[in-house]
Amino acid sequence: MSARLVVLVSGAGTNLQALIDACADPSYGAGVAAVGADRDGIEAFARAQRAGIPTFVCRVSDFQTRGDWDRELARQCAAHQPDLVVLAGFMKLVGPAVLAMFGGRLVNTHPALLPAFPGMHGVRDALAYGVKVTGCTLFLVDEGTDSGPVIGQAAVPVHDDDDERSLHERVKTAERGLLVETVGRMVRQGWSVHGRKVTVGS
Repeated sequence: MSARLVVLVSGAGTNLQALIDACADPSYGAGVAAVGADRDGIEAFARAQRAGIPTFVCRVSDFQTRGDWDRELARQCAAHQPDLVVLAGFMKLVGPAVLAMFGGRLVNTHPALLPAFPGMHGVRDALAYGVKVTGCTLFLVDEGTDSGPVIGQAAVPVHDDDDERSLHERVKTAERGLLVETVGRMVRQGWSVHGRKVTVGS
């Protein structure tokens, strides 16, 4: 039986599409059980609907407190019985309720080689710093901002003529490949966490 993924999105859903495409192959070992978002009217939902995948919306503005939102997000994710929850361009920090329910099986991507350049502007910050190599990171979400244990990374060279857009496009390409390859290995081979070290497979 294939693993169940709940994918959380906020925008265009290119990482989501990469996962949907990968899951079309039975040997991948997973299927997208549902797609959730913090807003309506996004391209990621159109991608999910074209693939016949259930969707749900959980907007922060619909709740009196951030804690109420977090508890409802946890409830809605849990309703689809995920083995893994994937934050694929989800632009909100999840809170204690989501972490309590899905800690250790909640993964996120970041467009830099963590722990370097955390936060909202990983590509811009790397470019401004003048690094020659940047990349992307897949990590287990914890209470901090982009601070959880690293599962996998891919390096992307920085070209002398790069601007933020050109570099970000190459980082996003690497990110999609890393996400699909690593999530596939996780669901097929399992993973373990010892302190900050994540091991996929035996």
